[in-house]
Amino acid sequence: MELEVTKMELTMKDISGSSFKDVKAQGLDYDNVNLSKTKINNANMRGMTMNDINAAEITITNANLSGTSIQHANMSNMMIDHVHLFGTEFVNIVLPQESDGNYDPQGSYKPIKFNNCDLTNMEINNCNISGLKINGILIEELLNRK
Repeated sequence: MELEVTKMELTMKDISGSSFKDVKAQGLDYDNVNLSKTKINNANMRGMTMNDINAAEITITNANLSGTSIQHANMSNMMIDHVHLFGTEFVNIVLPQESDGNYDPQGSYKPIKFNNCDLTNMEINNCNISGLKINGILIEELLNRK
């Protein structure tokens, strides 16, 4: 299929409700764009960079996210289901700080849960494990028994 090459520069335009099908759109540059409720199906987004984005309530299914880096992100109340995580690292995971919008002075945050997971060869290093339970057993108490 031969595609017609058209370069467009849109500024201060409302293209809401537009549809793009069978379009090559490599190297696009979006700046200060509202993409809420946008649907993207069967798209190659390899090497895409997204900065300063509001991705609340996004649904990603059947996605290859290998090699993806997520930094300085609020992933509170996020659900990750049926995901391959081999070689994945979680680094510098923190609770909200006083200056963060979702900070709760009482610290009333929903617990982080891993359910029905194969954690073979998982390592936890230099982490605050206060309140960490595995199958209902408080790990801090278990370690202190030694």
